[in-house]
Amino acid sequence: MADGVNNNKFVILGFKMSKEGQHTVSTNLSHAMVHYLLTIHKLKEDRGYARVTDIAKNLNLTKGSVSTAINNLKKKGLVQEEKDSKFLLLTETGHEEVHHILSSRTLLYYFLKDFVGVKSEIAEKDACLMEHLMSPETNVKFFQFMKDLACSCDRLKEIGDLPESLKFSTSLDLCNYENVEEFSEDQKGDTHILDNEKI
Repeated sequence: MADGVNNNKFVILGFKMSKEGQHTVSTNLSHAMVHYLLTIHKLKEDRGYARVTDIAKNLNLTKGSVSTAINNLKKKGLVQEEKDSKFLLLTETGHEEVHHILSSRTLLYYFLKDFVGVKSEIAEKDACLMEHLMSPETNVKFFQFMKDLACSCDRLKEIGDLPESLKFSTSLDLCNYENVEEFSEDQKGDTHILDNEKI
Protein backbone atom coordinates (compact mmCIF):
# COMPACT_ATOMS: atom_id res chain seq x y z
CA MET A 1 0.00 0.00 0.00
CA ALA A 2 1.71 3.20 -1.21
CA ASP A 3 0.56 6.60 0.10
CA GLY A 4 -2.41 4.89 1.73
CA VAL A 5 -3.90 3.81 -1.60
CA ASN A 6 -4.45 0.11 -2.17
CA ASN A 7 -2.87 -1.02 -5.45
CA ASN A 8 -5.62 -3.56 -6.24
CA LYS A 9 -8.37 -2.47 -8.59
CA PHE A 10 -11.22 -0.81 -6.71
CA VAL A 11 -13.97 1.68 -7.32
CA ILE A 12 -14.42 4.55 -4.93
CA LEU A 13 -16.10 7.92 -5.26
CA GLY A 14 -16.79 7.46 -8.94
CA PHE A 15 -13.18 6.68 -9.80
CA LYS A 16 -11.59 3.37 -10.72
CA MET A 17 -8.04 3.06 -9.45
CA SER A 18 -5.85 0.82 -11.55
CA LYS A 19 -2.69 -1.01 -10.51
CA GLU A 20 -0.74 1.87 -12.01
CA GLY A 21 -2.53 4.30 -9.66
CA GLN A 22 -4.39 6.07 -12.47
CA HIS A 23 -8.07 6.71 -11.98
CA THR A 24 -10.85 7.06 -14.49
CA VAL A 25 -14.44 8.10 -13.89
CA SER A 26 -16.55 4.99 -13.52
CA THR A 27 -19.70 5.56 -11.48
CA ASN A 28 -20.23 9.28 -12.17
CA LEU A 29 -21.95 10.15 -8.92
CA SER A 30 -23.99 13.33 -8.94
CA HIS A 31 -24.48 15.46 -5.86
CA ALA A 32 -28.03 14.09 -5.52
CA MET A 33 -26.85 10.45 -5.76
CA VAL A 34 -24.38 11.13 -2.95
CA HIS A 35 -27.24 12.36 -0.76
CA TYR A 36 -29.18 9.15 -1.41
CA LEU A 37 -26.16 7.05 -0.43
CA LEU A 38 -25.52 9.11 2.70
CA THR A 39 -29.18 8.93 3.70
CA ILE A 40 -29.26 5.13 3.32
CA HIS A 41 -26.08 4.94 5.40
CA LYS A 42 -27.47 7.21 8.13
CA LEU A 43 -30.86 5.46 8.30
CA LYS A 44 -29.17 2.07 8.51
CA GLU A 45 -26.91 3.29 11.32
CA ASP A 46 -29.72 5.07 13.24
CA ARG A 47 -32.64 2.65 12.72
CA GLY A 48 -31.09 -0.53 11.45
CA TYR A 49 -32.95 -0.33 8.14
CA ALA A 50 -33.62 1.99 5.19
CA ARG A 51 -36.73 1.95 3.01
CA VAL A 52 -37.72 4.08 0.02
CA THR A 53 -40.42 5.70 2.20
CA ASP A 54 -37.85 6.66 4.86
CA ILE A 55 -35.45 8.09 2.29
CA ALA A 56 -38.24 10.12 0.65
CA LYS A 57 -39.32 11.51 4.02
CA ASN A 58 -35.74 12.27 5.08
CA LEU A 59 -34.91 14.08 1.82
CA ASN A 60 -38.38 15.64 1.42
CA LEU A 61 -38.92 13.96 -1.98
CA THR A 62 -41.59 11.78 -3.56
CA LYS A 63 -41.35 7.99 -3.32
CA GLY A 64 -41.40 7.83 -7.13
CA SER A 65 -38.32 10.02 -7.56
CA VAL A 66 -36.50 8.13 -4.81
CA SER A 67 -37.36 4.77 -6.46
CA THR A 68 -35.93 5.99 -9.78
CA ALA A 69 -32.72 7.18 -8.12
CA ILE A 70 -32.35 3.95 -6.13
CA ASN A 71 -32.69 1.91 -9.34
CA ASN A 72 -29.85 3.94 -10.85
CA LEU A 73 -27.71 3.30 -7.76
CA LYS A 74 -28.51 -0.43 -8.00
CA LYS A 75 -27.35 -0.44 -11.64
CA LYS A 76 -24.08 1.14 -10.51
CA GLY A 77 -23.66 -1.63 -7.94
CA LEU A 78 -23.83 0.72 -4.96
CA VAL A 79 -27.18 -0.31 -3.44
CA GLN A 80 -29.04 -3.61 -3.12
CA GLU A 81 -32.18 -4.90 -1.42
CA GLU A 82 -32.02 -7.20 1.60
CA LYS A 83 -33.16 -10.73 0.84
CA ASP A 84 -36.82 -11.34 1.80
CA SER A 85 -37.54 -7.63 2.41
CA LYS A 86 -37.61 -4.26 0.70
CA PHE A 87 -34.93 -2.84 3.03
CA LEU A 88 -32.06 -1.17 1.20
CA LEU A 89 -28.40 -1.88 1.86
CA LEU A 90 -25.21 -0.35 0.59
CA THR A 91 -23.01 -2.80 -1.26
CA GLU A 92 -19.36 -3.06 -0.23
CA THR A 93 -18.52 -0.56 -2.98
CA GLY A 94 -21.37 1.71 -1.86
CA HIS A 95 -20.10 1.56 1.70
CA GLU A 96 -16.57 2.46 0.54
CA GLU A 97 -18.01 5.38 -1.43
CA VAL A 98 -19.87 6.70 1.61
CA HIS A 99 -16.84 6.53 3.87
CA HIS A 100 -14.65 8.19 1.25
CA ILE A 101 -17.23 10.95 0.77
CA LEU A 102 -17.56 11.48 4.52
CA SER A 103 -13.79 11.67 4.97
CA SER A 104 -13.55 14.17 2.11
CA ARG A 105 -16.37 16.24 3.61
CA THR A 106 -14.71 16.26 7.04
CA LEU A 107 -11.32 17.28 5.66
CA LEU A 108 -12.85 20.01 3.50
CA TYR A 109 -15.04 21.34 6.33
CA TYR A 110 -12.20 21.69 8.81
CA PHE A 111 -9.78 23.03 6.18
CA LEU A 112 -12.25 25.74 5.19
CA LYS A 113 -13.30 26.53 8.77
CA ASP A 114 -10.01 26.26 10.68
CA PHE A 115 -7.29 26.97 8.12
CA VAL A 116 -9.05 29.30 5.68
CA GLY A 117 -11.29 31.00 8.27
CA VAL A 118 -14.66 30.51 6.56
CA LYS A 119 -17.76 30.68 8.78
CA SER A 120 -18.94 27.28 10.00
CA GLU A 121 -22.24 27.33 8.03
CA ILE A 122 -20.49 28.25 4.79
CA ALA A 123 -17.73 25.67 5.34
CA GLU A 124 -20.41 23.01 5.87
CA LYS A 125 -22.29 23.98 2.70
CA ASP A 126 -19.16 24.22 0.55
CA ALA A 127 -17.74 20.94 1.88
CA CYS A 128 -21.06 19.27 1.02
CA LEU A 129 -20.88 20.61 -2.54
CA MET A 130 -17.28 19.46 -3.08
CA GLU A 131 -17.12 16.18 -1.14
CA HIS A 132 -18.01 13.85 -4.01
CA LEU A 133 -15.58 15.44 -6.46
CA MET A 134 -12.34 14.56 -4.67
CA SER A 135 -10.32 11.71 -6.19
CA PRO A 136 -8.80 9.04 -3.93
CA GLU A 137 -5.31 10.38 -4.65
CA THR A 138 -6.29 13.93 -3.70
CA ASN A 139 -8.04 12.66 -0.57
CA VAL A 140 -4.88 10.87 0.60
CA LYS A 141 -2.59 13.83 -0.18
CA PHE A 142 -5.04 16.35 1.30
CA PHE A 143 -5.27 14.35 4.53
CA GLN A 144 -1.47 14.18 4.80
CA PHE A 145 -1.13 17.91 4.06
CA MET A 146 -3.72 18.82 6.71
CA LYS A 147 -2.15 16.45 9.22
CA ASP A 148 1.28 17.96 8.60
CA LEU A 149 -0.13 21.48 8.83
CA ALA A 150 -2.08 20.74 12.01
CA CYS A 151 0.88 19.02 13.67
CA SER A 152 3.60 21.42 12.44
CA CYS A 153 3.58 23.54 15.62
CA ASP A 154 4.42 20.49 17.74
CA ARG A 155 7.07 19.44 15.25
CA LEU A 156 8.60 22.92 15.25
CA LYS A 157 8.88 22.75 19.06
CA GLU A 158 10.34 19.23 18.95
CA ILE A 159 12.87 19.39 16.13
CA GLY A 160 12.80 22.99 14.91
CA ASP A 161 11.80 22.12 11.35
CA LEU A 162 8.66 21.99 9.23
CA PRO A 163 7.40 18.76 7.61
CA GLU A 164 8.56 18.28 4.00
CA SER A 165 4.99 18.65 2.69
CA LEU A 166 4.88 22.23 4.01
CA LYS A 167 8.09 23.17 2.19
CA PHE A 168 6.57 23.85 -1.19
CA SER A 169 6.37 26.51 -3.83
CA THR A 170 3.83 27.20 -6.51
CA SER A 171 4.03 28.60 -10.00
CA LEU A 172 0.81 30.47 -9.28
CA ASP A 173 2.07 33.99 -8.51
CA LEU A 174 -0.46 35.43 -6.08
CA CYS A 175 1.90 38.13 -4.83
CA ASN A 176 0.91 40.40 -7.73
CA TYR A 177 -2.71 40.54 -6.55
CA GLU A 178 -4.00 42.71 -3.72
CA ASN A 179 -7.14 40.61 -3.09
CA VAL A 180 -9.33 37.80 -4.46
CA GLU A 181 -11.48 40.22 -6.47
CA GLU A 182 -8.42 41.42 -8.38
CA PHE A 183 -7.33 37.81 -8.92
CA SER A 184 -10.83 36.80 -10.14
CA GLU A 185 -11.02 39.69 -12.60
CA ASP A 186 -7.69 38.68 -14.14
CA GLN A 187 -8.81 35.14 -15.05
CA LYS A 188 -8.88 34.37 -18.78
CA GLY A 189 -10.44 31.64 -20.92
CA ASP A 190 -12.03 28.59 -19.35
CA THR A 191 -9.21 26.98 -17.37
CA HIS A 192 -7.24 27.52 -14.19
CA ILE A 193 -4.07 26.06 -15.70
CA LEU A 194 -1.55 28.59 -16.99
CA ASP A 195 -0.53 28.24 -20.66
CA ASN A 196 3.07 27.37 -19.76
CA GLU A 197 1.87 24.49 -17.51
CA LYS A 198 -0.45 22.79 -20.01
CA ILE A 199 0.64 19.29 -21.02
